[in-house]
Amino acid sequence: MWNLLSNAVKFSDLDGSVEVSAVRDGSEIRIAVRDGGRGIAREHLSMIFERFRQVDSTSTRQRGGLGLGLAIVRYLVEAHGGRVAADSAGIGRGATFTVTLPAQSEAMAAEARSPELREPSARPLRGVRILVVDDDDDARELIAAVVAAAGAIVKTASGAAEAYDAVQEDPPHVLISDIGMPGEDGYSLMRRVRALPPERGGDVPAIALTAYARAEDFQAAIQAGFQLHVAKPIRPHALVDAIAAWARQR
Repeated sequence: MWNLLSNAVKFSDLDGSVEVSAVRDGSEIRIAVRDGGRGIAREHLSMIFERFRQVDSTSTRQRGGLGLGLAIVRYLVEAHGGRVAADSAGIGRGATFTVTLPAQSEAMAAEARSPELREPSARPLRGVRILVVDDDDDARELIAAVVAAAGAIVKTASGAAEAYDAVQEDPPHVLISDIGMPGEDGYSLMRRVRALPPERGGDVPAIALTAYARAEDFQAAIQAGFQLHVAKPIRPHALVDAIAAWARQR
């Protein structure tokens, strides 16, 4: 909901308004966020939840970001068994985003609170400490949301220097790092981490998460000390499965 509200405010005029409503409809709860902002062209409505999709490149450049905010919304909503939809009458006529989630009965809520009745496979990363490193706020938030939804304990870093300090202070079970970052890239970070003693995080399993997807990029990641090279855009379930496999081995 925070992402939807942030978007509504960001794309509204200074004197505009944002409305939020919630209603229960049988076994579902429907939450709508409406704004009177710049709106969305009808032909773009079907693509706005795609990762890295920007329906208005000029506006996006002015506002910033990689176009991941709505992809994060869709991932989190679907992870909770819901769905999200967008509607707009066109450019300059505002937009409405509607999140529909299953409502819990009292019996369902009690069952969810009962540890012995929970499905352990639903959160395969429960208790796994993960450090996510990316200089882009949206990309970092997306990866953090994916692994947190699977039960991980997540810390984030916006650059190599911050990540290097975080590894030493509290070595994670898994490190996920972008490669292309300003100042110091992911390769350099990984080489410095591998020079640390094991008790300070030098042997942490590491995943290179990058838009560089050539064979030579894979080799460069492995040589720097990463165990896995994952090309963007990510496949959330594949990433979670890979981390879970490592966690079971440690």
